Amino acid sequence: MPSKKKILIVGGTGFIGFHLARKCLDLKWSVTSLSTSYPRKNRKLKKVSYKICDISNFNLLTKKIKPNFDYVVNLAGYVDHTNRSKTMRSHYVGCKNLSTLFLNSKIKKFVQIGSSIEYGRVKSPQTESNLNNKAFSIYGTAKLLSTQFLQDLFKKLNFPATILRLYLVYGPNQDANRVVPITIINAMKDKTFDCSNGLQLRDFTYVDDVINAIIMSLKNPKSTGEIINIGSGKPVSVKKVIAKICALLNSGKPQYGKIKLRKDEIMKLYPNINKARKILNWKPSISLEKGLRKTIQFFNK
Repeated sequence: MPSKKKILIVGGTGFIGFHLARKCLDLKWSVTSLSTSYPRKNRKLKKVSYKICDISNFNLLTKKIKPNFDYVVNLAGYVDHTNRSKTMRSHYVGCKNLSTLFLNSKIKKFVQIGSSIEYGRVKSPQTESNLNNKAFSIYGTAKLLSTQFLQDLFKKLNFPATILRLYLVYGPNQDANRVVPITIINAMKDKTFDCSNGLQLRDFTYVDDVINAIIMSLKNPKSTGEIINIGSGKPVSVKKVIAKICALLNSGKPQYGKIKLRKDEIMKLYPNINKARKILNWKPSISLEKGLRKTIQFFNK
């Protein structure tokens, strides 16, 4: 009987980490989560081993984790990007420490969860061949440096890294500080709420589709050394998403234009996902309306 696959999910107590851990348990894998805090009650999974560690501290990391996993997925990173030092340490230094720890192990795949922000000012639809050496935020810089470090490790030492650049992910159990849950919560209470003009074009992908892409990249050797965009490939205005949620709930009074757009706001941000189709044989299967309905159903509970 083959032994269980062992996966380390760094940032396993977060929104995407929770969904990934649950999927891995369904696959009968042994799941370990590594985060700076324990999960909140509705994200705690019985069969997951939860470990606490700041991955920017290499000495502490080596004491907490033995490099005997088949797979590592790095979702970690300080959420509040206003603290430049913490953002750089948690995203970039943490990524370096993790990959260094597993460098001489028998790891099959190290998946780094990157971001569309790594493209900086590159026009949409963004493709993985779009080179960018300068991001316009500390978060984007930290993510971009992580990508460059991992690709260097792959080229020089054949380290089995894959970088998945995610766009806007939404779904059940998301924190209430993102546009979809904020709108759902306000609309459910039939509140009047302020928002921007909503003219920004964004790419929204349901969390289950993103989890499937991660699992496919872990299993697929062709993804090693690659940067791969993960999104729906179908840009939609933020205003349309807000209006769709209010229509599905038949409540909520969004006040468009009450919140000013940031000076550095990117008005069009969406990917070309041909590479994900070609290498991973992946494409999203859940439409925006279906995904929003499933998310609303969760918040209704």
